[in-house]
Amino acid sequence: MVAQQKAGGTVAHRLIEEHLVTGHMVPGEEIGLRIDQTLTQDATGTLVMQELEALGLDRVRTEVSVQYVDHNILQADERNAEDHVFLRSAARRFGLWYSKPGNGVSHPTHMQHFGVPGRSLAGSDSHTCAAGSLGMLAIGVGGLEVALAIAGQPLYVRMPQIWGIRLTGALPDWVSAKDVILELLRRHGVKGGVGRALEYHGPGLDRLTAMDRHVIANMGAELGATTSVFPADDAVRSFLRAEDRERDFRELTAEPDARYDLEEEIDLSALQPLIAKPTSPGNVVPVREVAGEPVEQAVIGSSANPGLRDFMVPAAMVRGRQTAPGVSFDVNPTSREILQDLTRAGATFHLVAAGARLHQAGCLGCIGMGQAPTSGRNSLRTFPRNFPGRSGTEDDAVWLCSPETATASALTGTITDPRDWAADCDVPYPAVELPERATVNAAMLEPPLPPDEAGGIQLVRGPNISALPDLDPLPDTIDAPVLIKAGDDVSTDEISPAGAKALPYRSNVPKLAEFTLTRLDADYPHRAAELRDHGGHVIVAGENWGQGSSREHAAITLRHLGLRAVLAQSYARIHWQNLANFGVLPAEFDDAGDRDRIERGDRLRIEGLHRALAPDGPSTLTVHNTTRDETYGLHHHLSPRQREAILAGGIIPALARSAA
Repeated sequence: MVAQQKAGGTVAHRLIEEHLVTGHMVPGEEIGLRIDQTLTQDATGTLVMQELEALGLDRVRTEVSVQYVDHNILQADERNAEDHVFLRSAARRFGLWYSKPGNGVSHPTHMQHFGVPGRSLAGSDSHTCAAGSLGMLAIGVGGLEVALAIAGQPLYVRMPQIWGIRLTGALPDWVSAKDVILELLRRHGVKGGVGRALEYHGPGLDRLTAMDRHVIANMGAELGATTSVFPADDAVRSFLRAEDRERDFRELTAEPDARYDLEEEIDLSALQPLIAKPTSPGNVVPVREVAGEPVEQAVIGSSANPGLRDFMVPAAMVRGRQTAPGVSFDVNPTSREILQDLTRAGATFHLVAAGARLHQAGCLGCIGMGQAPTSGRNSLRTFPRNFPGRSGTEDDAVWLCSPETATASALTGTITDPRDWAADCDVPYPAVELPERATVNAAMLEPPLPPDEAGGIQLVRGPNISALPDLDPLPDTIDAPVLIKAGDDVSTDEISPAGAKALPYRSNVPKLAEFTLTRLDADYPHRAAELRDHGGHVIVAGENWGQGSSREHAAITLRHLGLRAVLAQSYARIHWQNLANFGVLPAEFDDAGDRDRIERGDRLRIEGLHRALAPDGPSTLTVHNTTRDETYGLHHHLSPRQREAILAGGIIPALARSAA
């Protein structure tokens, strides 16, 4: 990677400049962005709709806002269905589009129906960055920030460095877009994109479709990047034309002399099939290095491989064949439209005939809502994440790979490089012809009601939908015990678990809180609740605390259980912001060794918080370990806006205070 002096003339700079309302485009400085579109999904949207109600919103103030139902679509009892009814009533009340259950995963469905080059998109899902494939400024954030954007407020982020990734060459047979982003994860790991916006450019783009780019942009979230950006060029025009939306096309490319803060090159022709080993998307190796490992499950689909070719190629591979005995081959269509196109092309027939299990269009296994694998047995998935337990199985063994690798492995029963399978079977790489016109289907998208009708709509709350918790102001002194001491790269899946057991409680904060951090300490919720009215507690963590999903539940349930501060080496961007949004102090150690000196149960005292968090206050703090009589230095990177929110107890109390 080569560092440059100062970025300029890039697509990312142009998009940010066009939407900038506050701040300066200096890397690391907080900026405010005008948001044109928003995206919410049901696992996070229930809180967003409650927040809109708390904000007193009358009607959305964006160009387009869409509420998708794609995560909690298994209706094993009444709870998920009640959330769907609530979300539909809220969409009708506030003026959002509503995408019905089974219509598709939010990201590809939004791309098909609403994505427009040059627009900005904020989504309460970390993979919102996938829309950068269309030349959009698309950023995943916490739900409260999306609620504020829906209400017409700017979206605040740190100005990222622009990381130019030049693509050359062309992908070889049996290597696809998933291997491109896995190569970046192999090189840089899950923290490699923190504080950066990835911008792809170069001649290698010429043979990457808009949906190929979606695969790459989607998993920029796994690098920790703020966003990923592609140019809006002929590939984007062709995609919009196929969706009968060519009128929305706007060419948007980098200047010939564009400069990037950082530069890197990937020769596509030199790539090989790659796979991420269990527990981290950054644990990437060549497929041949782990070939021969037994496979019990292979799943294709999810927002990380949502395109028609990602199903058509596997269908061609399995045509006239049977998957190996003992292997479950699962197919998650990513939108109803893609399922129709698959069926029209005859591909659905070949998949089902080969033994595939066809599921409804939605996230499903990606969020642990169904398709949970056997304990300890290998599951290969074209998904974006493989954090421990995310699949719904506590001791899972999930690998991330391309559709080609997943399908070849399903056919052989062991992890298999698709090039080796093709050579053994004398099979050429499938020549997939994608239709010039997609089967555009908007029947399951309900448009916003007119304002005169919307005002009379009442929100429909089932018994599983709780009120937002009360958020009291931050005291001047925190004197509390350490209830959790965590290591590096703890994900929001470990803080607030996904899966069929916890997900139905996403609209019930007190009940969901009972699952908080139980993967690290089964007794944590009980111990935290006992201390909630006695000064609360503190968490001590390592690097990249809160990586992964944007779910603000991982902050609000901690706050509900009495958490007042997290002391860590570093934070993932979205979770760090979510903590501040709900009045939890995110501080960092000056000396990395100090974390090692603190033990669970130690009592920590931090004084002078009101001064330290004043608009002109210092960014440094001192914590006294009264158990060991030791003192450590801390610092924070909070903007004046965030400081005010934390002092008030969170964004909503801060807004209420300002209004008063």
